[in-house]
Amino acid sequence: MPQTSSSSPAPQPAAVPSPADVPSSAESLPQQGTAPAPAQPEAVLTAAQKALRSKPARPPEEADKKNKKLKDVEISFPIVYGTISFWLGKKASEYNSHKWTVYVRSATNEDLSAIVNRVVFQLHPSFTNPTRVVEQPPFELSESGWGEFEIAITLYFHSDVCEKRLDLFHQLKLYPEEDTGPQSTKKPVVVETYNEIVFPEPTEAFFQRVQNHPAATVPRLPPGIMMPPPGTPLVLFT
Repeated sequence: MPQTSSSSPAPQPAAVPSPADVPSSAESLPQQGTAPAPAQPEAVLTAAQKALRSKPARPPEEADKKNKKLKDVEISFPIVYGTISFWLGKKASEYNSHKWTVYVRSATNEDLSAIVNRVVFQLHPSFTNPTRVVEQPPFELSESGWGEFEIAITLYFHSDVCEKRLDLFHQLKLYPEEDTGPQSTKKPVVVETYNEIVFPEPTEAFFQRVQNHPAATVPRLPPGIMMPPPGTPLVLFT
């Protein structure tokens, strides 16, 4: 409770306030904290309204579908990775005898960006900037040199595809086998490996996005699982 005039020293008769002074005394009451009391219910109500407005909404059905996994379903992408090298012939020098390209692609030469976010190629330490990152297809890089070495190839996938990375290793080959004849500038040395990347229990969004992709092997869905028809707009990356 605000202090009242009874707690102050008794006023002298000459100091008794006149009627004209009463309004000024009333105007001073808000400063004592008595006037804001009626406004408190309105402030509380506003806070409650703000709390209701800030309450998180229930996730939409599309968001649930994006993360829902399909049991007993696997999607596979056949790939090849390797190198192709060319002898430089008369242009070859002691430390620069071949030009070559290392790559990762689908077995049917289709675009892999539907699943691959980026590829990291780890070259020999003697190269300038030996860690090379390729973020757009085609996932390959070209260099030149004279020596053979192992190249580490790391695939990073989109978040709705797989959270784990895939590590591959390939031995760069510059020189042909003895039984294939001498080196030729017109006959490259190609060494590549075939493999399949299998994604078990894909999300519905991932399945819908790649179900018609030419590089994907998509099985029939188990009984009881229904997906939108092929003409339905696919979920794209944001």
